[in-house]
Amino acid sequence: MRQEFFNLEINTNGQNLYEFTNQTNKWIKDNKFNNGIINISIQHTSASLIIQENADTDVQIDLLNFFNKLVPMDNSLYVHTTEGIDDMPAHIKSALTNNQISLSVKNTELLLGTWQDLYLFEHRIEKQNRLIVLHYLGD
Repeated sequence: MRQEFFNLEINTNGQNLYEFTNQTNKWIKDNKFNNGIINISIQHTSASLIIQENADTDVQIDLLNFFNKLVPMDNSLYVHTTEGIDDMPAHIKSALTNNQISLSVKNTELLLGTWQDLYLFEHRIEKQNRLIVLHYLGD
């Protein structure tokens, strides 16, 4: 049994979905992880992690539009407004999604569906430097 950690930094450029499946798969293959579990955690409260379709970018546009309608950027709705119009909505969106994802690794392959990828879901409108921690347990 082995255990490894890796810090993955992703620079974002506003609200969007940022795919990081390839970097995760590369880390798995470079370390020759065979069978185990990977836990993926984001170290922020205004961005989140999701698994989503990778074939049609319209899905990403629709997700962004849906969440912006669900949680509008309107400071009159919130008490916490000191960090900008997007900050409290970003915290709410993060609470509605995931701050961590656990997946299986089988024969050095991350077990995702054919049309699935890992995404950092950025909820802030300004550029951010985000930290994702990959934690592997297995052989």
